[in-house]
Amino acid sequence: MIKVYCYSRCTTCKKAIKWLDDNGVKYQLIDIKEDHPDEKTLRQFHKKSGLSLRKFFNTSGQLYREMELSKKLSDMSEDEMFKLLASDGMLVKRPLLVTDKQVLTGFKEDEWRGAL
Repeated sequence: MIKVYCYSRCTTCKKAIKWLDDNGVKYQLIDIKEDHPDEKTLRQFHKKSGLSLRKFFNTSGQLYREMELSKKLSDMSEDEMFKLLASDGMLVKRPLLVTDKQVLTGFKEDEWRGAL
C-alpha cells in the first residue's frame, strides 16, 4: 500500500493528492502533524530513499527557521538529526511518498510518476 504523509494546509501536499486522485492511484493518507513517523520508521525511510538525511528536513517550514536549523544541522550527528525529525512532523519534508520500493520527499510530478 502506498502511504502519503501530508499536512492538510500545505499547498504542495494538496497538489500531490490531486495528482494522485487524477491518476487513479490508491493510497493511504497520513497526517504528518498528528501521526508523524517515529525514529525507527524515519531510519527505514532514509535507507530506502537513498537520499541525504538533510533532504528529509522541511527547510521552508516555520519551525525549521525558528530553530535556526540551517546553522545547526552541519554540526549534528545523524542520530541527533533522526531524533529531531522524529520529535515533530512539521520538521519533515512533505509530502512524503512511501512505496514498497522507495521513498520520495516533496512533490515532483516526474519523480512520482516514475515511482508509481
